[in-house]
Amino acid sequence: MLYRNAHELVLDSVFLDLDGFVPQIDLKLKIEGLNPAGSIKIKAAVGLIEDAERKGLLEPGGRVIESSSGNLGIALSSVCAARGYTFICVADPNTSRQSIGLMEAFGADVVVVTERDANGGYLQTRIDYIHQRLAEDDSLVWPNQYANPANPRAHYERTAAAIGRQGWDIDHLFIGAGTTGTLMGCTDYFREHSPRTRIVAVDSLGSVTFGGPAGQRHIPGLGTSRRPEIFRPGRVDEVVLIPEFEAVRMCRRLAAERGIALGGSTGSVLAAVERSSDHIEPGSLVVAIAPDIGDRYLDTIYDDVWVYERFGRLDSDPRTPRTDPTSTDPTSTDRSEDERERTTTALAVKG
Repeated sequence: MLYRNAHELVLDSVFLDLDGFVPQIDLKLKIEGLNPAGSIKIKAAVGLIEDAERKGLLEPGGRVIESSSGNLGIALSSVCAARGYTFICVADPNTSRQSIGLMEAFGADVVVVTERDANGGYLQTRIDYIHQRLAEDDSLVWPNQYANPANPRAHYERTAAAIGRQGWDIDHLFIGAGTTGTLMGCTDYFREHSPRTRIVAVDSLGSVTFGGPAGQRHIPGLGTSRRPEIFRPGRVDEVVLIPEFEAVRMCRRLAAERGIALGGSTGSVLAAVERSSDHIEPGSLVVAIAPDIGDRYLDTIYDDVWVYERFGRLDSDPRTPRTDPTSTDPTSTDRSEDERERTTTALAVKG
């Protein structure tokens, strides 16, 4: 097939059979990392931009600004490049170097805010910066992924519908919660088309989305320090909060046992499936969504030193560290300036 734009190349029917990964559960993993821009966010990005175009907010040569810690920023960079728009991404220190580099490769201007918000994260700081820029320049267009119904609608029409087309009788659907666009869109679809399917929301410990106490987080993707406006409490059947070290351990296990590297959100979702397995009836069909692949996490969750500095030694880590992270000197001259800066910051945070 011939497509006009890269963002049309959405592969929405790719599933990995993880039979035996969690005992007694028929587990299917929806792989989204093979999509253009490397994640599920390409669908939200297209939906947000097309929504702005329909409303007459974006015209040829328009300028877009959005907050993102990684994947949506990359997706919007790609879509804006293809459609002739300038894009400004407001990111934070948890955004990986690979993600920033890819956005810049698509021509985006990346602004990194460094001040934490009242809940210890960066989301409100990013949004405050956007409001400041909008006040200074009324030609900027903010799609606002956190409040725009076009975000969940994209996942209702594409992500959830693609799962529904498989014709499976799904017992449990596990979905990570970031902006909650995927979660809300899929929940609406399954409430309408398969109400018996139990929807399990997966969030990161330290996120405030579901009312838990705020805490410091290191991995972009899941969790918020400010509840998104599109989120509707009470729509899901169950919520599982996963500490980040469990997500890291699960990502490394999947790579070691199944030969596929996926992102931190997927690690959290699979850790939630494992945690919930005791009260899932044996033989149940479980579908989990994997938002992205692991290439943009190589210097974080797949890096032994980064993991040790933040979480210590992981019990049952399936991957034997290539080097002893405890022997690493954070001031060593053979490490890059960026690596030394990350180490110094981590040590300062630990006190």
